[in-house]
Amino acid sequence: MNMIPGLKYSKDHEWVRLEGEVAYVGITNYAQLQLGDIVYVEMPVAGDEAKKGEVLCAVESVKTAADVFSPVSGTIEEVNTVLDGSPEKVNEQPYESWFAAIKLSNLAEIDELMDEQEYAEFCENEE
Repeated sequence: MNMIPGLKYSKDHEWVRLEGEVAYVGITNYAQLQLGDIVYVEMPVAGDEAKKGEVLCAVESVKTAADVFSPVSGTIEEVNTVLDGSPEKVNEQPYESWFAAIKLSNLAEIDELMDEQEYAEFCENEE
């Protein structure tokens, strides 16, 4: 399974890359493979509050539509506007194609997420 060391992972198949107090959030390779070809991303809005476990944005693929849940809480500082015109980047480069940069309001939430080994075991048990 394609994963990146140093990232954190949620049970909803989102990844988090922490840079200081800012968390970049995207979906995992596992998630994009389950979804199929992504054709649209409904982006979050910069300035909005993200709450852990609540919908951050949505993706549509040729198979289905799916919500992306925020694995952390905080203020959305930035959105990845590249995905507006090129949603297929999520399939091509899932670990570079983040949806939102969230300034964390509770840094301890990061510790509740899985590391790559825990996430790999979680995915194996899901299949």
